[in-house]
Amino acid sequence: MRWPFRFIRLSPITRKRLRRFREMKRAYWSFWILVLLYGVSLCSELICNDRPLFLRYEGKSFFPAFRYYPESAFVPGAPDTRPDYHALAQRPEFRDREQNYMIWAPVPHGPNEVIPADRVPVPSRATLRLLPRVPMAEVRVDSAFRVVLAEYGAGAFFGVADEAVPGLRLDEAFRLPPAFRAAAEARFAGESAASANWECQRQDGTEEAVASLHLSTFRTASPQPRSLVKVTLREAVPTGTRDLRFRFDGQLDLVAGDSARWAAIPGETRELLLARLQAAREGTADPFAVRLDDGLDYEARLAWDTVSFPFRPVPGHWLGLDDSGRDVSARLLYGLRTSLTFGLILVVSSVVFGTIFGALQGYFGGLADLGGQRFTEVWGALPFFYIMILLGNVYGRSFGLLLVCYALFNWIGISYYMRAEMLRLRKLPFVEAARCLGLPSRLVIFRHILPNALIPIITFFPFLLVGAISSLAALDFLGFGLPPHAASWGELLSQAQSYRWAWWLILYPALALFVVILLGVFIGEGLRSAFDPRRYSRME
Repeated sequence: MRWPFRFIRLSPITRKRLRRFREMKRAYWSFWILVLLYGVSLCSELICNDRPLFLRYEGKSFFPAFRYYPESAFVPGAPDTRPDYHALAQRPEFRDREQNYMIWAPVPHGPNEVIPADRVPVPSRATLRLLPRVPMAEVRVDSAFRVVLAEYGAGAFFGVADEAVPGLRLDEAFRLPPAFRAAAEARFAGESAASANWECQRQDGTEEAVASLHLSTFRTASPQPRSLVKVTLREAVPTGTRDLRFRFDGQLDLVAGDSARWAAIPGETRELLLARLQAAREGTADPFAVRLDDGLDYEARLAWDTVSFPFRPVPGHWLGLDDSGRDVSARLLYGLRTSLTFGLILVVSSVVFGTIFGALQGYFGGLADLGGQRFTEVWGALPFFYIMILLGNVYGRSFGLLLVCYALFNWIGISYYMRAEMLRLRKLPFVEAARCLGLPSRLVIFRHILPNALIPIITFFPFLLVGAISSLAALDFLGFGLPPHAASWGELLSQAQSYRWAWWLILYPALALFVVILLGVFIGEGLRSAFDPRRYSRME
């Protein structure tokens, strides 16, 4: 591999290591993919922006993406505030005149732009759900299974009037399974028991299950006998009965659902359901009861698709919208720039300070090493998390404050490695020769020892970068990282915790975080193998 930067002199050993790294295709291409992703993120304003890249108005050229223009520059008499360029594009002077036009970014939405619900392109679709209505009742029985109290129409299950139910025996009306009797007796004895259901037949010889008996969960700290137990009665639903779900387009044509089941519904009932759907187009519709061809009553629930945030991916917002109506794709791209920039600045500053501090400790040794180690131990024992929360409450959450707080503690591990390398290298012959030549300590450290001690730092760099990105995402997830308006992957994942049904808030940020971390790990493995002097050794 020819080194492209000829003005930088590299030793033959370094060139050999770079050739080794290039031979590892996975690490080599991971490096360039990560560089490409970061380069793309640095051009985020050209890819995702709610301001036009170029605007032509009345023979004048404007560049709103790079310069601020007040609304009065385009609308006479308007206030000197930032214009809504999407609304401005719909005005007659832009919509009807070809000489006035705007050139937008590929994604015409910014990371902090709150998109109104009426601008989200949602196809007109309606959902019809039919839920079987199962008659229910409650009775309270004594230890002889005699009904003491009855509620909610229990007479229909016994074939008598509701007033005649008290005094009847449950085991005379239904064939009670032995498991039901044992569970009920455990509750009479005051013992804890889990909830359960039993399908029962009538005592008159009916073979099909006509009712479902339910006992709810009962827990007690100290067992005490009970005089009454509550039993919930449900009518047994015929086998195969299930909830029905149908989807219709704007013309009320069936587009999803069991078409054969929809055709089997009586014509009058279908017309009633379609009429109710049409009436519900302008507002909400209350559930109502219908009877289908199977003789069962169903509860019909009608709903037209409406926009409520967070909202699923749709054309124009291919990765969906978050809980504030902001485009997820724009926030992911800007979050990539924030994460990589934060990680690079943090790791570089930590490496520089940790290298200098550890090099001075290891080279001079003695009191300098002893005092430096005690200082490092005391400083590392400080509660980083509490300090960051305290400073955040005093000065407010910001990118710079978060970076400073992390950098104050992130250098400690690097200083340990550099100190160990200096202690190992300072007694070698080439260092002793440099001292005998009368070279000052700064030249011995930074010209002769440091280049040989940087191998652990170089191999650790990708892993430190991955750790910094993960830490930023974790802090944003917990709410102690960047400000709320800042685009962050951790903030999107925090939203997903509140809206677990919003799969796009879980999938895309987690996938972006996974890809970046995976690329960093591949690069780190490649560097570690390329800089390993025992290239062909292996563990057995």
